[in-house]
Amino acid sequence: MRIFDPHIHMTSRTTDDYEAMHAAGVRAVVEPSFWLGQPRTSPASFLDYFDSLLGWEPFRAAQYGIAHHCTLALNPKEANDPRCVPVLDALPRYLVKDNVVAVGEIGYDSMTPAEDTALAAQLQLAADHGLPALVHTPHRDKLAGLRRTLDVVRESALPPERVLADHLNETTVKEAKDSGCWLGFSVYPDTKMDEERMIAILRAYGTEQVLVNSAADWGKSDPLKTRKVGDLMLAEGFGEDDVDQVLWRNPVAFYGLSGRLNLDVTGTEATHEGNSILRGVPKEPVEPKEPVEPDPGPEDGGEPARVPAAGA
Repeated sequence: MRIFDPHIHMTSRTTDDYEAMHAAGVRAVVEPSFWLGQPRTSPASFLDYFDSLLGWEPFRAAQYGIAHHCTLALNPKEANDPRCVPVLDALPRYLVKDNVVAVGEIGYDSMTPAEDTALAAQLQLAADHGLPALVHTPHRDKLAGLRRTLDVVRESALPPERVLADHLNETTVKEAKDSGCWLGFSVYPDTKMDEERMIAILRAYGTEQVLVNSAADWGKSDPLKTRKVGDLMLAEGFGEDDVDQVLWRNPVAFYGLSGRLNLDVTGTEATHEGNSILRGVPKEPVEPKEPVEPDPGPEDGGEPARVPAAGA
């Protein structure tokens, strides 16, 4: 089973996760830029973060045989913070980078006027740069949020067939599908979707233009959820071709719209910016020592061994 996780925040994960993901069949990921869990205080912190998604994280992923791409944007939550909004002016110079395969995550968090402005501006940036867009539908008031999102998409220069509406569920999937957008589902341990609900949606709506992701991040999440969905699909009667379409061909097709998707993982340098994932230099191999012949004893014609005097 080959797997492409189209939405996972590997910055928040460990190298053990990369190792386990590769063993489970994951060979490619897309990491959307997102809120880090506490407020950023300036655009400069975004730029350092973007640089890490373009440099350090692909290096780390390649050590485990996984191709890494990213999407960049001002996320919906921080679109409400005036200190962060100027990052929109810096985005154009990042959106031309080879590893950037979409503008995202964009969309709504609390459905504020500031979020309206940021969403519209970034859909335009996607159109200007020939990129698709990854849209975060809100965790609260999901149907209202989806409808508002679709209204802004229809008013934009970016056609729906270049938009991935993510974090969908049973209440939003029909309208998202009818809109012509690609359909994204996040499978989580306790919230969002789970494997059984995902199977029910695939039965009802089919496998066309459906992307399943783990959205694993710093919260309680599981980077192997994509594999678990694939295993359950097979157990529930879906064919191997269905699994391959959902977990590989669909994300390849969507992010391939960027013209920048490269799934080859080539050999990497030993370090990135002087650092390695080994946290230092590997230990030098220890040269075997020459065997030491024991001194001959009296039976071999040598001097008897001397015993130190008491108190010596």
